[in-house]
Amino acid sequence: MAHGVTSAPRTTQYDWESVARFVVGAFGIDAARAGAAAAVELLVDELCRLSPEFKAMWRDNDVHTHGEAVKQIKHPILGPISFEYSAFAVDGRPDLAMVVYNPVTQATSTGSGRS
Repeated sequence: MAHGVTSAPRTTQYDWESVARFVVGAFGIDAARAGAAAAVELLVDELCRLSPEFKAMWRDNDVHTHGEAVKQIKHPILGPISFEYSAFAVDGRPDLAMVVYNPVTQATSTGSGRS
């Protein structure tokens, strides 16, 4: 999470702000679901201090869940890459989720979803 306040991830995302908002929102809901809101408070305080963007996104409280979507990245060597992903709950472990990524091909492309 902390590396998200640097510029490196911005170059691999087509819409960095949307991706960042999704990640911050999912982090908030995942921490709450796991009963770890108090445990991540110091990290959140540090990220708010280091990044005005994180601070604004955290205060927006725009809650997201993982669900299903398409993840698109700009790979520095391979170029554009798309993955379909689905997130699943882990029975008996509300603090865990399993996310499965599959490469998108022309045959499986839906043309919609989050980046």
